[in-house]
Amino acid sequence: MNFIKLNTQYYCGIDLHARSMYICVMNKQGDILLHRNLRTEFREFKRKVHKFLPDLSVGVESTYNYYWLADACKHDGIPFYLGHAYYMKTIHGGKKKNDKLDSRKLADLLRSNHFPLAYAYPDDLRPARDLLRRRHRYAAIRAEAYTHIQTTFHQNGKTIHPSAVKDKKQRHLLSDEFKEQSIRNTIEADLDMICFLDPKIQSLELLIRQTARGNDQIAINILRSIPGVGDMLSLIILYEIHDISRFPTVQQFCSYARLVRGSYESAGKKVGRGKAKIGNHFLKYAIAEIIMKAATSSKEIEQYYNRLESQNGKARAKTIISHKFGIAIYYMLKNKKVFDAKQFVKSNMK
Repeated sequence: MNFIKLNTQYYCGIDLHARSMYICVMNKQGDILLHRNLRTEFREFKRKVHKFLPDLSVGVESTYNYYWLADACKHDGIPFYLGHAYYMKTIHGGKKKNDKLDSRKLADLLRSNHFPLAYAYPDDLRPARDLLRRRHRYAAIRAEAYTHIQTTFHQNGKTIHPSAVKDKKQRHLLSDEFKEQSIRNTIEADLDMICFLDPKIQSLELLIRQTARGNDQIAINILRSIPGVGDMLSLIILYEIHDISRFPTVQQFCSYARLVRGSYESAGKKVGRGKAKIGNHFLKYAIAEIIMKAATSSKEIEQYYNRLESQNGKARAKTIISHKFGIAIYYMLKNKKVFDAKQFVKSNMK
């Protein structure tokens, strides 16, 4: 958890919504100088806080709709800070909650230097990242349809090869395996969804390649040196990380990528583990994909993974090798070195 340290004269907390924004301006002593609800318009916001500029810091909780406010503040030279939504909730959680209280708490956290900082993603890179996330969503829906077809076969005592669903020339024949019309309709509905999403995903990938062209090609080539990693997977990793230097340590990077679990201790005793979902789930997905692709593309990694699985079980082996790949990616990007499978296995066998 990183806290921002500020030394401005005034602090503005904003509880931001789609159509309204509740703002609270405090001074260093904690006196409330402005506290009211506004329409979600930057012109009106700036008019209300004009007398506090330029010595004003603005803080907003990280929600889906902060882009426009971050961009407007940057354009007008107003310091803008994005708050980590989960950490903020744990710090100022209370019995009562409303927009007025939330804006006051945000301003108070800024003033007291207890504002947990999240990463405000650069505006010029957002379009490509958002396209990658939309592609990820469509690919997940398509994968669900693949799985449902396989499940339907297994429910009815029939076998199906996993590649049969992905065979574009033959998959339309899958429904013919069943006599019951309701089951045939279920298979055909899933196939219709897959056939609809295939060209959508391809068109998105074309747009992504065009949008991402020229963005840190060195980092992309470094990531593509990992066995089995292609354009899309390397771009997902690159755009979710953006700049590896924003992680001072490899432990912080692995925590952000959801590769380590939290732990709770009290009086020298472990009292539980949790909060594994704090971090970037897109990055966790990408590294999980690397495991499957690298294990089938590199003999050294396949042997190492099989050894881990025999010693620790399947689930534990995936956790261990995911963490190892997270460490490798961090140092590859930091030191600008390509992946070496033999060195990867050798260093992890110690």
